[in-house]
Amino acid sequence: QVQLVESGGGLVQAGGSLRLACAASGRTFSTNVMGWFRQAPGKEREFVAAIRWREGYTYYADSVKGRFTISRDSAKNTVYLQMNSLNPEDTAVYYCAAKTNGYNYLAPDYWGQGTQVTVSS
Repeated sequence: QVQLVESGGGLVQAGGSLRLACAASGRTFSTNVMGWFRQAPGKEREFVAAIRWREGYTYYADSVKGRFTISRDSAKNTVYLQMNSLNPEDTAVYYCAAKTNGYNYLAPDYWGQGTQVTVSS
């Protein structure tokens, strides 16, 4: 089992920045990929970004490329999402995710509880 706890959400004006953090605990040694998804009101949950834990390879949704950066601190078992140039369309609940069975970052095995990000215009 892997437990994930997000932090760093909040309210920000358009054009601003936020950094989300996700601390993993439990069987973290089995984690292959960690990532972020988001779900806006009335919409399905969508992929945002992911990082291969050991190699550091990163993957992004087209909608956030060039604005968001995913990174990890292996010593702290923590993954971060730096979000810049935020716009109201980025408003959503952001979920941390972990993949232990394989490397398909679009199909996580574990989820965090989510953190709200609200971008005002």
